[in-house]
This record gives sequence, structure tokens and C-alpha cells, in this order.
Amino acid sequence: MNIEAIKRMTNSGEMYDDAADDVAAVRSYALNRCREYNHKVNTNMGYDMSILKELFAEVGENVYIESNFRCEFGFNISIGNDVYINHDMIILDCNEVKIGNDVFIGPRAGLYAANHAEDPYERADKGVYAKPIILGDRVWLGGDVKITQGVTIGENSIIGAGSVVTKDIPPNVIAAGNPCKVIRPIKLLDRPWRR
Repeated sequence: MNIEAIKRMTNSGEMYDDAADDVAAVRSYALNRCREYNHKVNTNMGYDMSILKELFAEVGENVYIESNFRCEFGFNISIGNDVYINHDMIILDCNEVKIGNDVFIGPRAGLYAANHAEDPYERADKGVYAKPIILGDRVWLGGDVKITQGVTIGENSIIGAGSVVTKDIPPNVIAAGNPCKVIRPIKLLDRPWRR
């Protein structure tokens, strides 16, 4: 199982066979590691981030991922410092997924870097391609937010619960909806709680 070769293939942006034996083997390995992680968290056997640190490309300090986490491969996931990810997170990291520092992600969120082929015959032949997803520093995703491939969320931005994000969101805004659209800028200087 040549993980580096699979990573180059998935990160190329080109179509690849999602059901190929080597791809399926890496996916199965990640699934089993996620199950092991979730079992420990769900049964109060202790929080063991080392399981996911071994799976991910990079993990910063003070990262907490609640139970029922799932990912596609793991090797494309990079997480910064001081990140909290709530229950039932799904990351289809068929390309790079980068999560910045001080990020909050609500329950049942999904980051979907993968997309099946548009052509029905290529799709039936298990054709998949992927593009990266980037969450900037201090981003907050509400519950049930879904982000599709190729999207960047700018630093400090907030994505409202239930949103489906198909296009880039600039920094320092509140955005929501399906499709997600900018509602207004964040009032960065209005900080009555933090004096």
C-alpha cells in the first residue's frame, strides 16, 4: 500500500478510480482507526488523540474532536492549534483539507473535498475527482454546515447553521443559506465582553 502514490493521485484534481484496491485499502484503514478512536471516546476509555495524529498529516496543540468522527483517508487532513470539532463530523479528505487555528465546528458538519464524475458512465465506473478545502484561522462553522470541494472560508468568518457552501467565503463576514451567501461583515471592533 503506497500511501504517497495514492495521495499524489487524489490531490492531482484528475479523475481516479475510487474503487481501486489500493484506494479501498487505505480508506478501510482510516475507517478502522476512526472506529477505534470513537470507541474510546464513546465508552469513556479516555481521549486518545494519538490515534488520529498518526492518521492525519498534521495536528496542532489543544485539538479536541468529539465522538462519531469519520474521514475518508486522513492523510490529507491538517489541523492547527486550539480547534474544537463537535459530534458527527465527516471529512471526505480526497484532497487536502486544512483547518486553521482557533476554529470551532458545530455538530454534524461535513467537509466534502470529493466529487463523483458528472458523466453517468464515468460515475458508474467509480470515477471521482477532488479539490482542496481550507478553513482560515478563527472560522466558526455552525451545526450541519456542509462545505463542498474547492472552497476556502476566509479567516474570522462565521457560517450559519445548516448552510451549504459551494463557493469561497471572504474573511470577516457572516454567511448562511443554501447556497451560502454573505449576509454582513463581522463587527470586529464591537467587543463588549473582551475589554
